[in-house]
Amino acid sequence: MSYLQAVVIALVQGVTELFPISSLGHSVLVPAWIGGGWQTLVTQSSQANSEESFYLAFIVALHVATALALLWYFRADWYRIITGFVRSAVRMVRTRQIALEGSDERLAWMIAVATIPVGLTGVALEHTFRTIFAKPIAAAVFLFINGLVLFWGERLRRRHKAAAPIAPVEAHVPAHSRPRARQRAEIHAAKEADGRIAKLTFRDAIAIGVLQIGALFAGISRSGTTMVGGLWRGLDHEDAARFGFLLATPAILAAGVLKMPNLAGSAGANIHGQVVVGMIVAGVSAYFSVRFLMRYFQTRTLTPFAIYCVLFGAASFIRFA
Repeated sequence: MSYLQAVVIALVQGVTELFPISSLGHSVLVPAWIGGGWQTLVTQSSQANSEESFYLAFIVALHVATALALLWYFRADWYRIITGFVRSAVRMVRTRQIALEGSDERLAWMIAVATIPVGLTGVALEHTFRTIFAKPIAAAVFLFINGLVLFWGERLRRRHKAAAPIAPVEAHVPAHSRPRARQRAEIHAAKEADGRIAKLTFRDAIAIGVLQIGALFAGISRSGTTMVGGLWRGLDHEDAARFGFLLATPAILAAGVLKMPNLAGSAGANIHGQVVVGMIVAGVSAYFSVRFLMRYFQTRTLTPFAIYCVLFGAASFIRFA
C-alpha cells in the first residue's frame, strides 16, 4: 500500500463513515473504480482465508481514528453519559434495584443495551459478511438499497410534525461575549438534545441499535440506518443524527480494538507508516465531517444523500455487473 493510497482511502473513510453513504461500501467501490493495484486491495481482503489482510487491518485502524474523533467532538456528552452510567451502576449494586435517575443515566443505559445486538452479530458473522458481500457488485447493490432506505426515512419523517427551526447560537449572544456565550449555549443545547433522546423507550433504542447490523453489509450506512431509525421513532433530523453518532461510537471503537492487534502481526508488516498517516487523515476528516453534519441536519434532510447513493449504486452496478 502506497502513501497515496493510504491518504485517499483514509479521507474517504473519515468522511463516509459519518455521512449516511456507507464507509465500507466506498472502501470497496472507490478502489474498484480506480482499478489496477487499488482493486487488488479489495480483492485480497474479501478472500475466505484473508484473516491477515493488511487492507482490512488498515480499514480497522481508520475506524478507530473515526471513533476517537467522535469521542472528542461529543466529549461533553460522553462525560455526562459515562458519569451517569457509573453512578447508576453503583446505586444498583448498592440497593439491588434497577432505578435510573435523570436523562444522563437513562441515555447511558439506552446506548449500552442498544449496542449489544450489533456487537454479538459482528463477533459471530463479520468474517462471513466480509468474504461474501465485501465485493464491488454486492456493495453497489447494497448502496442502492441504502439510498432507498434514506428516501423511506424522509417519508417517515414527513408523517411526524415538523420540528421548529433551530435558531443559530449567535442570535442569542451579544457580540462582545460571543465565543464564551456560544460555548455555554452549545453545551446547554446538547444537554437538551440528550434529554429529548432519552425520552425514547428502551424498545425504541434497541430497535435503532439493531439497525446498525445493516452496516456489516458493504454499502449499508451505519449512520444512515440509525438516523432513519431515529426519524421512525419521532426524532428530528438533528437529534436522530446525534443519537446515531453516540450509538455508533462504542460499536466502532470496540470493533477496532478487537481487530487492531492484527497490525502487530503479518497484516501490519511494512505498512505501519501508512497506518499512522491514514489514522491522522481519517481522524481529522471525521471530526470536520461530524461538525458539518450536526449543523447541516439542523435545517436539512437525508434526501441529497439518498439521491447520491441511488445514482452511485446504480452506476457501480452497471460498471461491475
